[in-house]
Amino acid sequence: MNDSKDQGSGLSRRDFLQGSSVAAAATALGAPTLPGLAAQPGGNDKAPPAMGPAAVRITLNVNGVKMTNRVEPRVTLLDALRNYLNVTGCKRVCDRGTCGACTVLLDGKPVYSCSMLALEAQGKPIRTAESLVQGEKLDAVPAAFARYDAQQCGFCTPGFVVAMKAVLEQNPKATPAEVEKGLAGNICRCGTYEQMRDAIYALCNQRRS
Repeated sequence: MNDSKDQGSGLSRRDFLQGSSVAAAATALGAPTLPGLAAQPGGNDKAPPAMGPAAVRITLNVNGVKMTNRVEPRVTLLDALRNYLNVTGCKRVCDRGTCGACTVLLDGKPVYSCSMLALEAQGKPIRTAESLVQGEKLDAVPAAFARYDAQQCGFCTPGFVVAMKAVLEQNPKATPAEVEKGLAGNICRCGTYEQMRDAIYALCNQRRS
């Protein structure tokens, strides 16, 4: 290997490789990072400024009420509802758009609120599980869940009742099989599917064999 210095660089290839090895070893041994150095005596006491888009003002129509707050553009609809607007019916479980616990109705259609930005929901009516309770009166869907004990831990229940409400609103004469198909995006880790089927048959005014 030619160890001669490159013209004008003042640094040989061997020097460069040796310096790289020392830097890698220092990192592996836990050498202070830049923020750590800033906190040491003689360092810069000020932390580096945070970078990124600032919060913006948004207004969401939630259960017939216009709610306004400031959120960063990266905030999901789920986080905006739960953490900024105190609408906690939709639950965070998988946070990956796979379990359905965060299901809400957006313009009448069921969506995973963890998988869309709050900014995208502006100007569209949003309905959560809270909309299925009027005073002390339960909507027929959650009432059937309560009657047939179709819930255990309760984390998945808001998503199920919202998704089921969407199916029955789109087709009031839906069969139990059609309702179950509409719930394909929701899962219950407690395994209360049999009780849910009892509730579904009751909502469809059919007797379960």
